[in-house]
Parts: sequence; C-alpha cells; structure tokens
Amino acid sequence: MKGIFKTEINRRRFLKFLAASPLFTAMGGIGAIFKDFEEKHAFDSGSSQQLRSLIDDVINSAEEAINVFDFEPVAKLNLPPAHFGYLATGVEGDKTLLANREAFSRIYLRPRRLVDVSSVDMKTELFDSSLSSPIIIAPAGSQKAFHSDGELAVAKAAKNQNNLQILSTVSTSSIEDVTYARGEPVWYQLYPTTKWDIAKSMIQRAEKMESPVLVLTVDVPTLTNRETERRFKKLDDRDCSSCHSQGIQGFLERKPMFDGTNKPELKGLLFPAMTWDFVKKLKDFTSLKIVLKGIVTYEDASLCVEHKVDGIIVSNHGGRAEESGRATIDSLPEVLSAVNGKIPVLVDCGFRRGSDIFKGLALGANAICIGRPYLWGLAAFGQEGVEVVLKILKAELKTVMMFAGTKKVSDINSAYIRRYD
Repeated sequence: MKGIFKTEINRRRFLKFLAASPLFTAMGGIGAIFKDFEEKHAFDSGSSQQLRSLIDDVINSAEEAINVFDFEPVAKLNLPPAHFGYLATGVEGDKTLLANREAFSRIYLRPRRLVDVSSVDMKTELFDSSLSSPIIIAPAGSQKAFHSDGELAVAKAAKNQNNLQILSTVSTSSIEDVTYARGEPVWYQLYPTTKWDIAKSMIQRAEKMESPVLVLTVDVPTLTNRETERRFKKLDDRDCSSCHSQGIQGFLERKPMFDGTNKPELKGLLFPAMTWDFVKKLKDFTSLKIVLKGIVTYEDASLCVEHKVDGIIVSNHGGRAEESGRATIDSLPEVLSAVNGKIPVLVDCGFRRGSDIFKGLALGANAICIGRPYLWGLAAFGQEGVEVVLKILKAELKTVMMFAGTKKVSDINSAYIRRYD
C-alpha cells in the first residue's frame, strides 16, 4: 500500500470527495478553501508541495492507525465515489447520522480511584454464550463493494480477534462460506421480503449452519432518500453497468443468500406490510432466538416483551432509516426502561471510541454493535484493517475500564456516567 496516494487517479478521487463532503460545503466548498490557499500562496512548486502534503498525510498501513477514524480517509481514496457514498451516507440532510455521534459528547464519565485494575476482564455473557468482549460486528450488506474479499475478510478478522459477527441478508458472500471462514456460527440478519418462501429458505440455511440467533430488521419499510449517496454517484464517471445488472433482479444476482429461491417473483427487498403477526410466524417456524433490530421507543420495546421476542437491538440503521434526528444512545434509556431486564438489549450507531462503548454499557446495554469503523478498515486494508479496528476499540475500552475502576464488564453501570444539563 506504500505510495498509494501518489497516483493521479487517487488525487482526483480525493478532490472529488472534498467537493461532495457536507463538511466542506458548510465551509463554503472546496473552491473557497483553495481560493483562500491561492490568496496566501503563489502556486509555485513549493506551495504545490504543501497542498500535496495535505493529501498525502494519510496512513499507509493498518498498523499506523492511531484510532479508527484514521481508516476513513484511506477508504475514501481506495473506493470509487459511488461505493464510498453508499458507505458514508445517511438520509436527507444526514441529521440522524450526525446526531448518532454528537450525542456522546453530552455524556461524561465519573472515574473512580484506588481500585486494583491490574487485571481487566471484558468477557460478556449473551444468550448463555460467553463473548470475549461486548463488541459485536453489525450486519452490513454488499461488503465486496469495499474489498474483493468482502464478508470473508471480516469473518477471518472476527475469528482472529474472537468477535461475534452478524451476517446481512444482502451479503455478497453466503452464510456457508462466512461460517467456514469464521470457524463457528454467525448470527443471521433477515430482510424477509414479501415472499415467505424466500424468507423460509434463508432461515433454513441459517439453521443448517447452526446460527443461534435470527436478527429481524424492522426499521426500513420503504426506500429512503439518501442524498449524500446520490451526490457521490454523480461524481463517479465509471460505467457501472459493466459490473452491475440493473433493477432488483440484477441486485439479487449479486446476493448469494437468494440463490435457489424464486427470485423472479420478487419485486423488492422490503416488506412494508410487516406487523407483529409476522414476528409470531417467525417464532412458530424456527427455534432460533429472535432479536428485533430497529427498536427505538418505549412503546415498541414493551411490545417486544409482550410478544416474547428474545432480544432487541436499539438502532436507527446508522442514520440510514428515518430522519428522526435522534441518536440511538438517547433512545437506549427508554427501551431499557420498558424491557426492565427481561431480555437482552444491544445498541448500535455512532460508536467510534472505547469511551462510547463504555457509555452504552453504563446506560445498561448488554453489548455494542459497530458498523462503519470495521467497514472503513475493510475498505482500507482488507482483513488486516478490520482486525486493527477491533484491536483499537478493545484496547480503548480496556483503558476506559481501568480509569473508571471497573474490573469487569458487569461492574459498569450508570454510576460511572452523567449527562450535561
């Protein structure tokens, strides 16, 4: 990867990214930034070198990363604009995506002193299983758009770092291949579609591969207006039809979990008519534990308990579902209040630091799912990038636990955090 940023094509991609970035738009756009630079410097060889240094100041290997954010610029440069836009986008004005990060700044830590933290244990119990840490790899589709090894690279990283992995329905690798690569079962996330036969086929494959948990996503009844993704697509001058057949059937051809199903009958991936009756249908059909992903309110969490689901993932789809403007870390307390310890509650969206993970656990979550950070690592350096992302997050969480005076995950509780007034 040495010198990857010195090619003309990657410089152009970097400049294209800046042009589309909401941050640079807010600052007046890349033109305004370069205009200011031109006013201060003549564009001789010296000033051009200064400008290039801004572009070249990016890590060249996974081990150079200081935090997980260091992987994102590499992903931006490695990926075609349309692919990076798919990874980066929220919906509409990205308000919810941004809220997922900003909300952590309103919570502060209350560290304790004079506690023997020479040994810290991050083991976590979940559904009668012991996990090495409370950090779980969230489901994300189309991972071969970010790296040629896609979900298999993530599975191998999960194996080496001993992290639980959740596989997406719209994975670009099959559950069979991913399970073999990880060396043990994964959880399976389900978009059931409107065709029960298709849902049954995928569930049966998950059962055959001994997946213990089925994660039903319930927060996307319809397509969303992903403006950032659309803007990046405009910057992509490739002929995408050379790789992608168009329409839903072309999309499904790239998704091996739909192999062997009656794909021609399917008109779309989403299921806008899904109700609690479908949850009952799932429970009657499979012995897998059922976890609902996308619950964000007291009312729906209460219904989860009433309908005897096995767990909840508090999620707004990484800011890619409704534009509520509300962070999941802010939704978590009311969901926990409704559940009252009866079933496990996980949470995702916006977690980028060990301190973020600690805050989620302190509020009462049983585990934390991460998404974009490991995808940045995948896009940047493949399996190694994913592994280093997981290492960094675990190392940061261990450090926070030591400063807080919590020797094990079960010690973390609300006494260790407060919210700013």
